[in-house]
Amino acid sequence: MSDIYESAATSLGLFSSPCLTKVELRVVCKGISDRDALSKPDPCVVIKMQSHGQWLEVDRTEVIRSCINPTFSKVFTLDYYFEEVQRLRFELYDMNSSHNGMREIDCLGAMECTLGQIVSQRKLCRALLKQSNTVGKSMITITAEELTGNDDYVELSFSARKLDDKDFFSKSDPFLEIYRVNDDGTQQLVYRTETVMNNLNPVWKTFKTSLNCLCSGDHERILKCTVWDWDSNGKHDFIGEFEATFKEMRGAIDGKQVQWECINPKYKVKKKNYRNSGIVILNQCKIIKMHSFLDYIMGGCQIQFTVAIDFTASNGDPRNSCSLHYIHPYQPNEYLKALVAVGEICQDYDSVLHFILYSFQVSHDFAINFNEENPECAGIQGVVEAYQNCLPKIQLYGPTNIAPIIQKVANSASEEVHTREAMQYFILLILTDGVITDMADTREAIVHASHLPMSIIIVGVGNADFTDMQTLDGDDGILRSPKGEPVLRDIVQFVPFRNFKHASPAALAKTVLAEVPNQVVDYYNSKGIKPKVPSEFEAPRTFGH
Repeated sequence: MSDIYESAATSLGLFSSPCLTKVELRVVCKGISDRDALSKPDPCVVIKMQSHGQWLEVDRTEVIRSCINPTFSKVFTLDYYFEEVQRLRFELYDMNSSHNGMREIDCLGAMECTLGQIVSQRKLCRALLKQSNTVGKSMITITAEELTGNDDYVELSFSARKLDDKDFFSKSDPFLEIYRVNDDGTQQLVYRTETVMNNLNPVWKTFKTSLNCLCSGDHERILKCTVWDWDSNGKHDFIGEFEATFKEMRGAIDGKQVQWECINPKYKVKKKNYRNSGIVILNQCKIIKMHSFLDYIMGGCQIQFTVAIDFTASNGDPRNSCSLHYIHPYQPNEYLKALVAVGEICQDYDSVLHFILYSFQVSHDFAINFNEENPECAGIQGVVEAYQNCLPKIQLYGPTNIAPIIQKVANSASEEVHTREAMQYFILLILTDGVITDMADTREAIVHASHLPMSIIIVGVGNADFTDMQTLDGDDGILRSPKGEPVLRDIVQFVPFRNFKHASPAALAKTVLAEVPNQVVDYYNSKGIKPKVPSEFEAPRTFGH
């Protein structure tokens, strides 16, 4: 291993990647104080995460009308990183219907903590602080659950008939709640349907939930289901209840209906001829297999990694210490840092550890190892060595055109499309020091590539103005070709390296690769291509460095 490679890896602090998982957070509030003596609050909780000293909204719960002890059905799903302090803030608002949006005066209290604190305690209960930072009477409870294993989703479609009428001048306004009964006997709200107004035979909207959320993957776990008649004052009238299991619900998979009697226990005791308070019907149960990034990787899908390096004259003479390509004996330049940061991760997903390495100048590209028939390099170390070896042998010139290299990789990705298998996904890493000069052709190439198993990462090196490059990213709007054709999916991630000069170790790689797993899954799911199981491909995959 070369000294410069070790130096780059050390400067970025690259070690074994820590385990990443997802957690589901559920929120319950108790004892919300009434701001208005004439009405109860309409509570909603907003979750925020701290980023660069600022609180950014992540998600929010539904609004529950006229309620001082709300149990929210909304489930927050967050990525959990063991190596990070993820600061969270939960803000409780009264969503008065007389205005839109959230105002500071409507905030009933807030609580700050870290995701690590919630996960370590599994259930975190704290008092909400008022705006004056004084402790109020309102309490918030956050419950955490790891989302593992049961990644399948289920679509359920419920209706009911002949429900009891609880209103004098109109018919009941029914809604359905489903609770999961936990191992300790406690109940966890899974889903609350919308209210169907003035209807004793309601048909509720189809909804989707994860099997983990519904029954923790246990098909025989008891589900407590209750039907209510909604009232505007928050004092909803109980219609009836029943118990079910997902095993029973699976009976509706083939289009057959499954039904339960909705029972009011009080009526059952008091009324001799009481039968039920209506019938609840499950019209459809559809299991949706959600394949993950790891499903495809473990199913034999390999990442074909191509690196394109900007060797245009604006970088400066590599022999000059002011050049962006200058090779310092101990301190790696920005090109090397970016190569090592991203390559260290990507090489784990290519069993042969071969990286295709190109340079681009004017309208053509060439293999940096000077072997056009075999431009591959053995792993990230080989990439670094090829980069170092070629610098004294080339002359930098020309504007920055990247469309040709995108088209070259797209040609290879096009061949993969015809296989209808998830065996190769292509990532193109472009390292450049300036704004590209063939923007129109580049936009056209990206739109074409968005239909292929391909992602593009662009890292801006140096201090140039990269404002125009943000348009390629697609985060601020849908990228279109010069003819107006939109990208099929967002496949470009642009990051200026200067944003990470003083960042935490490996922050660059984390940012530029953050969208790749979803891009891989989105592509194959959109094509209906399922991952292979290990027995479907011949040789086991081996990895090394």
